[in-house]
Amino acid sequence: MRWEELDREPCSLARTLSVVGDRWTLLVLRECFLRVRRFEEFEQRLGIARHVLADRLKKLSDAGVLEKVPYQERPRREEYRLTEKGLALYPALQALLDWGDAYMSGPEGAPIIRRHKSCGHAMHAVQICSECGEPFGARDITAELGPGAQGEKLPSGVASPKGK
Repeated sequence: MRWEELDREPCSLARTLSVVGDRWTLLVLRECFLRVRRFEEFEQRLGIARHVLADRLKKLSDAGVLEKVPYQERPRREEYRLTEKGLALYPALQALLDWGDAYMSGPEGAPIIRRHKSCGHAMHAVQICSECGEPFGARDITAELGPGAQGEKLPSGVASPKGK
């Protein structure tokens, strides 16, 4: 598997990583969720080289995760806003934050507390089954071939659907 060919792998995780799979891209997305929109503000907050930032913003825009929206006409200036596709990445980033809070924080605890606006409580992400509503973890899941896997080489550990 070659890094530049991940978008063609028969695996949704590999295809996702082809868009968001490097540290700068994830940090750009973090800033987007903290409502940063303008190039100079990304640059200042991240301390990232201009060409690296421009590359990551272009990649996210080309993938439909961000869209460029004009905020000034003369001179024309644009800002980057999350699309629906981009907003759908929020649970993944929350899961990474929870992991970082649990395993990478110092003894003083998490550097940022996330608070639910509706109830006012500090919170963390929880995974629940979309069908029964029960929480689940890695040991509670099995994987089987889906309709998009026909004729493709699949990762080991993926079972055939029942009856096939």
